[in-house]
Amino acid sequence: MQHRPQLFYTTVPAPCPYLPNRTERKVLTELAGPDAIALHNRLSQAGFRRSHAIAYAPVCVGCRACTPMRIPAATFTPTRTQKKVRYRQADLVVTMGPPVPTNEQYRLFEMYQAMRHPDGDMTHMCWRDYAELIANTPVETFLAEFRRPDGQLVCVSLVDRLSDGLSAVYTFYDVNDPGASWGTFSIQWLIEQTLRFGLDYLYLGYYVPGSPKMNYKAAFGPAEIFRDGHWGPLLLPL
Repeated sequence: MQHRPQLFYTTVPAPCPYLPNRTERKVLTELAGPDAIALHNRLSQAGFRRSHAIAYAPVCVGCRACTPMRIPAATFTPTRTQKKVRYRQADLVVTMGPPVPTNEQYRLFEMYQAMRHPDGDMTHMCWRDYAELIANTPVETFLAEFRRPDGQLVCVSLVDRLSDGLSAVYTFYDVNDPGASWGTFSIQWLIEQTLRFGLDYLYLGYYVPGSPKMNYKAAFGPAEIFRDGHWGPLLLPL
């Protein structure tokens, strides 16, 4: 049986969501058929990300700011602040399940978008759009829900399982208590879960130096970035 070649497409230029006065362009391909999981693994290890049934990577003209980033779980060293967050939220109850959207999640998602990304495209997502974001996946995906002891949902992470790690696809959380640092806690929990699964890396998407939305990722390390065709250490200025 002859397999058809994998097709890749480029998007038209659009305003960059991370840096001002720049445009973004992506290369993307469909994740479909019996080879979807294997293709997803290969592309993730080459710096691609997944959204729905699409894998994509930036190919912006004249800009290489978006840098794929991953955390080697075995060598992760939390900062003092991260240790405090982990200790302070130690009573959170985390459950993992299939990627099934709920109204409770959607209410949290709406609040998060309205307060953290009021000008973003996702702010206008209706219930159907949200359900597609969560459930439309051709690969092994799970949903982690983080709850207070009283049952209140405070954080949700959509996560793909890869052959060599976990990929944090999207995370949103309760923004009414900034000091709770739910996002920081969720990343540490995912690093721990990576180790429990016997995997090597937590893929965190794109690190974008100079972007207020993405600066937080530099706090997790030691990290690796994908550049010029291979993974190497992320070296931060002293």
